[in-house]
Parts: sequence; C-alpha cells; structure tokens
Amino acid sequence: MKEQRKLQRRHLIYYLRVFDNDTNEVIGHLINITPEGIMIMSEKPLETNKLYHLRMDLPADVFHKSIIEFEAESRWCRKDVNPEFYDTGFSIKNLAYEDGRLIEKLIDDYGFRY
Repeated sequence: MKEQRKLQRRHLIYYLRVFDNDTNEVIGHLINITPEGIMIMSEKPLETNKLYHLRMDLPADVFHKSIIEFEAESRWCRKDVNPEFYDTGFSIKNLAYEDGRLIEKLIDDYGFRY
C-alpha cells in the first residue's frame, strides 16, 4: 500500500479514548495523530470505508475544551503487533479550525519527541 499521508503522524504518550458519537461507546484508543488523520487501537476490527462520528475526551488540565468531535473515514484495519488488538487508520473530515489547533497542541504537549 502506497503511503498517502502528507504529514508525519506523531505517536502520543497519553492514549486518549475515542468514542463513537452515535452509540457513545468507546471504539478504541488513539495511537497517533495529525490534523488530517488518526490511528486507533481497538479490541475488535472496525469496518473500513465507513464514515464515523467520533469524539475524544481531552486532558482537562491542558485544554479549555473538554472534547473534540469530528467525522473520520476508516481507510484500513489490520491486526496490531499484539494479536489481541486491531489498528485502524482514519482520514479526518470537516475538522473545525479550532479543533485542528487543539490537535496540534495535543501533539506538542503529549507527542513523543523524535
């Protein structure tokens, strides 16, 4: 599969829970992120080529806003290196400008330094 990502994803030190906003269920934990896409690790495989309405709770001690809500299309899903989990890549759609800035702050504050 050819790499289509324009920005390098950053792995996070803090694994945020990601919710399906339609069902209010946790679908997985955030593994890495850019303002254009995310990767989630989950216990079950997620359907690909599907538009999800997602929500992430933000660390309250850092952000003025407690959640980010956005649409994301699942692009691929595969087994994680730990065979008990699955990794799914999403392309973020229609992200509000302010939420994009919050994602950049999230990366700066919680991202691994290379």
